[in-house]
Amino acid sequence: MALQRLASPGLRIFLTGAGISAESGIPTFRGKEGYWTVGAQEYHPQELATHQAFTRMPYEVWAWYLYRRAVCRAAQPNGGHLELVAAERLLGDQFLLVTQNVDGLHLRAGNSPARTFEVHGNIDYFRCADHCTSERFPLGEGFLPFAKGQKVTPEQQALLVCPRCGGLARPHVLWFDECYNEEFYRFDSSRAAAAKTMSLVSVGTSGNTNLPMQMGMIAAQRGAFLVDINPDSNPFSELALQQGGRWLRESASTGLLQVVRAIQGG
Repeated sequence: MALQRLASPGLRIFLTGAGISAESGIPTFRGKEGYWTVGAQEYHPQELATHQAFTRMPYEVWAWYLYRRAVCRAAQPNGGHLELVAAERLLGDQFLLVTQNVDGLHLRAGNSPARTFEVHGNIDYFRCADHCTSERFPLGEGFLPFAKGQKVTPEQQALLVCPRCGGLARPHVLWFDECYNEEFYRFDSSRAAAAKTMSLVSVGTSGNTNLPMQMGMIAAQRGAFLVDINPDSNPFSELALQQGGRWLRESASTGLLQVVRAIQGG
């Protein structure tokens, strides 16, 4: 069976996207549930999740993120998340998880922060909007629950400040009008890992974001074994098949179960 190549020694990268969190009931927020009303205008997530929008209406953007965070915190890790915890226990330092998801479910499931690159940030954290420090701070429980359409109160606004300088804080997420960097989003480290990995397993990602696709191309050029887990065709499944890899047309949890068994040599 081709998946047995995953048992070979060397670094194994697992790259996850929205598909794994969908099994926990987290929507992509790009459908109708993602729209946000400010006054008489409705904003699409790609308009709202921008530095430009935050500069113009910071607390309206914060309200949308606090609602999104409440949805994420109500969700629980699923079988796919737990299989990745099992993979890390099996592989140790030969394991790396790179996730596009900001919901924090991988860490809540038990993957270690040291081996988990959250390349789009984490919705449970905030940082200084003026970049006085690169430190990230936890939001805490005081903003839960937070309903759709709820406004940020003056008392909550007073909490959304940088603990270092007292200035306005921002969500620790990568916005659509921002670029990846190493400081916050592990850009260089992710590319470097892809350049030396023995295999790359992509899970539930559409291939629409820049850094993950760069990683896939770098790993392919290196000759790494590529596996894509996704019910739908996407650039990663096409790349895997072109390179002699595998496309598992499965859910994230079902496909990862097969992958972990292959790593165990089963």
